[in-house]
Amino acid sequence: MDYGKTAAGVLAGVGGGDNVASVVHCATRLRFELKDTAKADPDAIRSIPGVITTAEAGGQFQVVIGNEVPEVYAEIAKTTGGAPGERRSKERDDAAKPNVFNRFIAMISALFSPLLWVLAAAGLLKALLSASVAFGWIDSTTTTYAMLNAISDGFFYFLPVILAVTAAKYFEANQMTSMAMAAALVYPAIVALDGQPDVSFFGIPVVMVSYVSSVIPVIIMVWLQSHVERFLYAKLHSSIRRLFTPMIVLLILVSLTFLVIGPLANAVSSGLAAGIGWLFDYVPALGGAITGGLWQVFVIFGVHWGIIPLMIVEFQENGNVALLAPIFAAVLAQAGAVLGVLIRTRSKQLRALSAPAAISAFLAGVTEPAIYGINLPLKRPFAFGIVGGAVGGAIIAAGGITANAFVLASGLSLPVLFGSGSVWVLLIALAVSIVVPFVLVLVFGFTDRVDDAPVTASPDLQVVSPLDGTAVPLSQVPDAAFADGSLGQGIAIVPTGGTLFAPVAGEVVAVFPTGHAIGIRSEDGVEILIHIGINTVELGGEHFSVTTEKGATVAAGDVLVEFDTAAIAAAGYDLTTPIIVTNDDAFPTIGSPASGAIRHGDPLYLAIASEAAAAR
Repeated sequence: MDYGKTAAGVLAGVGGGDNVASVVHCATRLRFELKDTAKADPDAIRSIPGVITTAEAGGQFQVVIGNEVPEVYAEIAKTTGGAPGERRSKERDDAAKPNVFNRFIAMISALFSPLLWVLAAAGLLKALLSASVAFGWIDSTTTTYAMLNAISDGFFYFLPVILAVTAAKYFEANQMTSMAMAAALVYPAIVALDGQPDVSFFGIPVVMVSYVSSVIPVIIMVWLQSHVERFLYAKLHSSIRRLFTPMIVLLILVSLTFLVIGPLANAVSSGLAAGIGWLFDYVPALGGAITGGLWQVFVIFGVHWGIIPLMIVEFQENGNVALLAPIFAAVLAQAGAVLGVLIRTRSKQLRALSAPAAISAFLAGVTEPAIYGINLPLKRPFAFGIVGGAVGGAIIAAGGITANAFVLASGLSLPVLFGSGSVWVLLIALAVSIVVPFVLVLVFGFTDRVDDAPVTASPDLQVVSPLDGTAVPLSQVPDAAFADGSLGQGIAIVPTGGTLFAPVAGEVVAVFPTGHAIGIRSEDGVEILIHIGINTVELGGEHFSVTTEKGATVAAGDVLVEFDTAAIAAAGYDLTTPIIVTNDDAFPTIGSPASGAIRHGDPLYLAIASEAAAAR
């Protein structure tokens, strides 16, 4: 994957960097909060190499990338001049806010998504260390064990300090002050007070609780910090505010946490853990069936972020995670459904997608390729996966199986389930989770995909000018992503007329809602993007009139868009229009580029096929 090209395409598809209020990433997705969601073009984004699919949930526009999402996010951060997900913009706060539930999900996503992979990695190390002790491979009284335990448990122990960083970024509080407050909560002398009688603070009785691995107190504390800091900065003189603001915040909020926030948060945590415990103690099959059956549905709508903190709370309170165990069934069930598709389909394309998607789900627990690429579009396999997850999850919960650490459910992290129940029950449950959807897919089938006709590429396909105007090199385009060829090779035209014509015969594969950009795939397989003007997406479609639609078949010279050059120029926008080849894996170079005055229909450039494409 070309991370820079994918990032540039995604940014263009969401309406440009100026339309992004914030963006964070989780394990597999870019999560955008957009100023105007109408400017986003999901169809165009889904056509970008490296993008699996898009979704809208929790007040966010989500772009599913897969395991390589951190690299794409890093490229987006470079383009936007920073890490836009690490702050909340005033423009976002001033915009219409989503409902309370969506805002809560967005907050949880922002706080926990940066921690997720390290949290899961540390959890897997804890599980492997626990298994090593159980099998007698390591003696728990040795210094070796102590060091390995520190490596695997340190992240969980100091979770409040780590969570303070992400909370400070989200709530726009001072990170160092947030870390100092969280450090006070896990200070050794404070930890030693847990459970001690007659603890007081200036004579006020304190119900001392453990803040090790805690979640709720630090989030509340940093949220309050953000408000107190803004108040103090507004009231204190500039000569003293930098010293006295953190000092007052530390003294007041840590004291308040010991006296009020901590005990209340502990009561909430205990209540949540008790509720989960009651469900899995008294109706375990029901709890397991709901979790195992609906988890992937929760993931699709993004609401699973509201459940992940409950798992961490449960682990803090009980030392195990009953909620997590049935999720293994949910993941393996979707993988089993994909295997059924792999066996039954006659589509070479679908088989080519199914094998890596199944491996990704089985080993890494990353189900997005399986769900969005195969099961959900085919409908029945996804439903059969839900059935398998529910049955397997019910057996796991009924067997009293829990996870002894927080991990991402996958084949590699299965050791966290060993030791809490019968191994045979666990193996039966996991086998059922895979076999049930696999068999259902084979028996009841699905509407199979028909492979597209093979594409025959010409080594030198002629692209004609879609505009009247002046042809100039891409390097003269006042937009870095086009000018440096990141989005593809081609030519730009400074138009003198307001009609855009088709540069090749083929299919219209993308029409941006604002009318400023069109994507065409030629009959020979060349994929061409025409972007009328620079940053013209900001016009919201004003001065553009599209005369075609996605899926339309066009001939070279057909009218695609009418636009008002005078009005667009008067609004302050540069009309330089790049015409680029986006599938540069098949057509990496152009030849015979035009220059100077040009009319629509005149030769613009040759799209030169790669050796592999030319040989097809």
